[in-house]
Amino acid sequence: MVGEERSIYPERPWGSVLISSPQGHSGKTLVAIALCHLLKEKGFSVQPFKKGPDYIDPSWLTIAAGRSCRNLDLFLIPEEKLIQNFWSASNRVDLVIVEGAMGLYDGIDEKGTTAGISRLFHIPILLVINSSRMTGSIAAMLRGYQEFQPDIQIAGVILNHTSGPRHEKKLIEAIETYCHIPVVGKIPRDLYLNIPERHLGLIPSGELEQAEFKVELIGKKLKPFLDLDGIIEIAKKFNSFGGRGEKGGTLKEPPLTPSKVKIGVIRDRAFNFYYPENFEALINRGADLLFINSLEDRLPSIDGLYIGGGFPEFFLEKLEANVGLRRDIAKTIREGLPVYAECAGLMYLCEKIFWKNRSYEMVGILPAEVEISDRPQGHGYVIAEVIGDNPLFEKGLKIRGHEFHHSKLSIKNEMKYIYHLQRGHGIDGKRDGILFKNVFASYLHIHALGTDPWSEGFISFVERSKGG
Repeated sequence: MVGEERSIYPERPWGSVLISSPQGHSGKTLVAIALCHLLKEKGFSVQPFKKGPDYIDPSWLTIAAGRSCRNLDLFLIPEEKLIQNFWSASNRVDLVIVEGAMGLYDGIDEKGTTAGISRLFHIPILLVINSSRMTGSIAAMLRGYQEFQPDIQIAGVILNHTSGPRHEKKLIEAIETYCHIPVVGKIPRDLYLNIPERHLGLIPSGELEQAEFKVELIGKKLKPFLDLDGIIEIAKKFNSFGGRGEKGGTLKEPPLTPSKVKIGVIRDRAFNFYYPENFEALINRGADLLFINSLEDRLPSIDGLYIGGGFPEFFLEKLEANVGLRRDIAKTIREGLPVYAECAGLMYLCEKIFWKNRSYEMVGILPAEVEISDRPQGHGYVIAEVIGDNPLFEKGLKIRGHEFHHSKLSIKNEMKYIYHLQRGHGIDGKRDGILFKNVFASYLHIHALGTDPWSEGFISFVERSKGG
């Protein structure tokens, strides 16, 4: 499909574009989903990325592109590894689509912004702008974004929420006259199209039975309003040497270790917050992964269990109804099964979850109950210091991760905490990381590329327990 336009370095992406906006809720996620789907339809191989720690938008981009979306987050992942992972994931694809987070210049620091990712990889930016109730003012705003950090390239604009041809004409004239960049999309405000949302953003694609149909519908409805040829021309401006420098090359994974342990992973509509790199790290170190549906399955014969995050509160009746699995997990933990659990996984292992004036029985292995609140209890980046002896991490290690939860624990007995939080809320504002029997559970989400010892420590823990 790319033909003569393909890079002379075929292992590198031929083009790349970053979708950003002046602020959140401007429509960039829908645009990114549509572009991944439509460009794949045209015959391009597309690798999606999401700036930030988000799990939800990547779940939609994965479906749209047909390739696992990766996260670009300089708080969680050291810069060198992030660069290497970018090139490894982009190996031999035609196009890279990066979706930004929040506004273009929003972030924990300048490097941690969407603009910082554009600068690091020299990726041209498409700015999706909510054009409601403005005409000529759009040029003043856009010029400000162009000149605020002129070393990045805002290469095109997609207008969202336009109110008709007259409105569009005024917007385009202002942008072309004063900003000198093309408008490559005009999305009308009466185009009813969205993905259902809840308190932490969009609903994960894994929760919706018709997610693939939804992606196709997004692409079909947006196609008439996007200038795909113009967007491809902008993607061509990508400098395929961007971000390589002395730290270039692809990520060097350890040699694949022969399979030595079976690790069950609970992954379904209730538990679906996992980074693909976490799975890859476990596999590379010798794990066979067996995926388990918490709503339907019983526990297979496994050596260890990994329970990630998600929204279990929307499936509490079904989780409670699967008594067999809950009893299986509790029994095997009492017999010594090693378990690593994050956020929703922590909640599931507790005795009960209280939500909307009802209580639901969970696994019951941790002596604690969970109450789900309407307000966030922890939301943002976390820095945790390992202060307690444990089977995964050395004491003194600083771990970077993130949390977003509306739940809080009521702990009945004295517990052993592994983390002291230098940033974040965790379980009680200061501590996180419960070690109980062979269960390591916390609210903290970690990324394997930023926390190297995790996969090796968990595999070793499982091996020792298996040998015992």
